[in-house]
Amino acid sequence: MDAAEFRRRGKEMVDYVADYLENTEQRPVYPDVEPGYLRSLIPPEAPLQPDSYDDVIKDVERVIMPGVTHWQSPYFYAYFPGGSSYPAMLADMLCAAIGCIGFTWAASPACTELETVMLDWLGKMLKLPEHFIAGTQGLGGGVIQGTASEATLMSLLAARCKALKRIQAAKPDIPECELRTKLVAYTSEQAHSSVERASLIAEVTMRKVPTDGTYAVRGSMLKKMLEEDKAAGLVPFYFCATLGTTPSLAFDRITELGPICNEENVWMHIDAAYAGSAFICPEFRPLLNGVEFADSFNFNPHKWLLINFDCSAMWVKKREDMIGAFKVDPLYLKHENQESGLITDYRHWQIALGRRFRSLKMWFVFRLYGLQGLQAHIRKQVALAKEFESFVRADKRFEICAEVIMGLVCFRLKGSNDLNQLLLKRITQHREIHLVPCQLSGLFVLRFAICSRRTDSKHIQHAWRHITQLSCELLQENH
Repeated sequence: MDAAEFRRRGKEMVDYVADYLENTEQRPVYPDVEPGYLRSLIPPEAPLQPDSYDDVIKDVERVIMPGVTHWQSPYFYAYFPGGSSYPAMLADMLCAAIGCIGFTWAASPACTELETVMLDWLGKMLKLPEHFIAGTQGLGGGVIQGTASEATLMSLLAARCKALKRIQAAKPDIPECELRTKLVAYTSEQAHSSVERASLIAEVTMRKVPTDGTYAVRGSMLKKMLEEDKAAGLVPFYFCATLGTTPSLAFDRITELGPICNEENVWMHIDAAYAGSAFICPEFRPLLNGVEFADSFNFNPHKWLLINFDCSAMWVKKREDMIGAFKVDPLYLKHENQESGLITDYRHWQIALGRRFRSLKMWFVFRLYGLQGLQAHIRKQVALAKEFESFVRADKRFEICAEVIMGLVCFRLKGSNDLNQLLLKRITQHREIHLVPCQLSGLFVLRFAICSRRTDSKHIQHAWRHITQLSCELLQENH
């Protein structure tokens, strides 16, 4: 494919993508395929001679689309949003074309410097404390990670390194291997599974803190566990708080938890993967009060801020804590400007060495939507969730299972877990809408998350009619 054909095929692809996105609601949101469906549709080996581009495009519809769960459909209500917008897609095209691997400033100065500025822009939208803003002299700063899972792991590893250095300075005679066995990390029993997974990778003990009636961790609950573990000769060193849990969108009380963590030399990381985007709206910003106590903070613009995956924003209070844990500096990665104090080599802030020019997506979206446009998007989706909540509350056969704060509604049919499992099974089989469940207080609960930027009131009304129709049939069968 030469440049001339690329121009022609590129325009065709833009048309295909635009048609796909404008018409996703015409496709079944959940695929009707069995595991292993794809292998029989394509040859067992790569072609010896090139295929034609036209044949490849035909096979997108024949092979790929039948097995796609359409996250951008207005009838997709599962998990949380997979952010998407035309500006972000255009920026991704440019990122792919530039093709730089921006592990150091010298490897592509614009890749590094735009990222630093974009994280400052976003930090200011969130009204983060000044110590998280890099500026030109800040001690902290932001970085784009691939996912919130990576941010959690990075914060845990940095916290472990910092704790070990502190303890070894006080007790130099104790071997590091022995000290590691005494370290204890903490998180909510409602925290995302990636937090527990981070502890497995880091090989540290992770204890789960019980929650209150709103599924939030309170200061008293954490303090009790810290005291118990210290009395047993253990060393608490890390706590991952969650703002907007995956099951129910619960918010740990970080104004209570932060001072305890600071007093006990416990690194507090805040995971706000989905909910963090909403903090750009003044009415939701109070939920972030207490972030000033945190050592690190993360959320995913690729969920709710109209930026395509992957783009997970992470800030640290003291960049030296991150760099000190991971810095390896071979000669082939050195460059003459690295000690200037004006730049960041982000290879020290992440697991991988290589990194894409992801800040282009942020730059395009922030400029082409503006803060007010992004706020309007979030407010619209919250209003749609409230609309769905009103339908549920008006029907005495159903119940709301957690407070509806943002774009997630947790609900169920009044009755047994088996009844609700059967309802979800039928919803999935019909493939008109797509939901996933969670468990709250031992109950099987359906999660209804507003995900697509194309979702409107008519889609919410259609979803509710569909749910109630299937529920009627189910209740009649079980009467």
